[in-house]
Amino acid sequence: MTRRALRGFVPSSGSPNEDINHNNATLRQRARMLYMNSPVATAAINTNRTKVVGIGLSLKSTVNSRVLGLSVENARAWQEQVEAEFALWADEKQNCDAIGMNNFKSLQQLVLKSWLMNGDCFVLITRQKPTPLNPYSLRLHVIEADRVSSPSNFGAIGYKGITDATIPEGEPGAGHKVYDGVEVDESGRVVAYHICSKYPGEWSDVSLKWARVLAYGEKTGLPNVLHIMDSERADQYRGVTYLAQVIEPLLQLRRYTESELMAALVQSFFTAWIETDVNPMGNPFNEVGAGDTGGEADNISIDENEYEMAPGTVTHLRRGEKIVFGNPNIPTAGFETFIKTLCKLVGSALEIPYDVLIKEFNSSYSASRGALLEAWEAFRMRRAWLVDGFCAPVYRLWLAEAVARGRIKAPGFFDDPLLRKAWSGAQWNGPVQGQLDPKKEAEAAELQVKNGFKTRTQVTREQSGADWEENVTQLARENEQLAEANGGVLPAPAPSSTQKGDGDED
Repeated sequence: MTRRALRGFVPSSGSPNEDINHNNATLRQRARMLYMNSPVATAAINTNRTKVVGIGLSLKSTVNSRVLGLSVENARAWQEQVEAEFALWADEKQNCDAIGMNNFKSLQQLVLKSWLMNGDCFVLITRQKPTPLNPYSLRLHVIEADRVSSPSNFGAIGYKGITDATIPEGEPGAGHKVYDGVEVDESGRVVAYHICSKYPGEWSDVSLKWARVLAYGEKTGLPNVLHIMDSERADQYRGVTYLAQVIEPLLQLRRYTESELMAALVQSFFTAWIETDVNPMGNPFNEVGAGDTGGEADNISIDENEYEMAPGTVTHLRRGEKIVFGNPNIPTAGFETFIKTLCKLVGSALEIPYDVLIKEFNSSYSASRGALLEAWEAFRMRRAWLVDGFCAPVYRLWLAEAVARGRIKAPGFFDDPLLRKAWSGAQWNGPVQGQLDPKKEAEAAELQVKNGFKTRTQVTREQSGADWEENVTQLARENEQLAEANGGVLPAPAPSSTQKGDGDED
């Protein structure tokens, strides 16, 4: 505090709700704008989308056969049936999406991008009538962060205003605090969410109302709302956009690149100025640039004072006139170095190394591999968060309905929480880490398996995202087919009857 350099550095920080919720609306708007018109911001979010989710995380049922007392064969058969039933629901957008726009894998992409861009994402669990093509009622409705807000009739003040409120007497949850749409009880536990009927500031004939949705069903204990976010501070109830820490440098970077682009564009025009010796106090009549007064549709001017450039043109100037050409120094010296340095700083804050963020792998093999490994740690972490907050809860909700409807047999599912958890085990496989040199990666994996550092199952999952046991079964089947086909080699043609034997005479 006594250092001269720190005398003016006296920050004032409040509670998470004061620091986050009161500024979140502005942060979300800025992050969305940068995503739409800043290439680096777009690259950061889309790279996460591609690496964390890719074409979608696939369900791999993994029941606890020891707890359930199942044989390996029975457990595998049950898992295959569950995966087929889940695909029936998840692969069709009209089956799983409440608005019928995305299938489950596309919803994963939407949830991840919404979470990163806005700071958090809400998924409302709804029920619709089963159809002949879809025997399940479960539907998912993705709610953007803006619509979860504190009701104005509870004391909250509109858009970008006071976000905290207390539920008045006579209302459900009276006395509870509402922090930017998240209702908590006296102990601070989340008990409900308040969802607005429309977006803040939206021009619509829909009346402004809030629906109170309990976080968990009173009878079933199952979630009614899934809240996907990354907590940064204790007692934090709303998330912060992924781009929050780099909004200012991204904005200045965009402005700088746009100014350089405009300057280069102006230079490409080969701009020229006509300097004349005229009385500066006189009226500016009969000067160059008077415009086309002939009403012609083309670009050829007929005004005698309008000078135009064309190939091979020789123009005679009036007395006292001379031409001065603009010669700006574009691009600015060090432009590329400055941009790279700024992108490296942005990438370090977003946990995406410069090579991965900009997709420029000009370094050595070791450096590029190090960048991929570093980025992959962050991608794996966000995938685990997405699975825990979205994929796994949705699967458990779906499985409960499948068992309740009798389409899946799971004895003890609703009787014992331990058995329920054993039946609900699952893995979610997605894009694997990229390989710069597949041969070196394969040799390293083989060495790790040989020395017991990793299992074949681990290596198979990391290298291709597949299942080693399924690969072995498939390889055995293929080897049998190859053996029946003589190893894939066509048999030699039989000797023709017209061919002569070794003992035949000429």
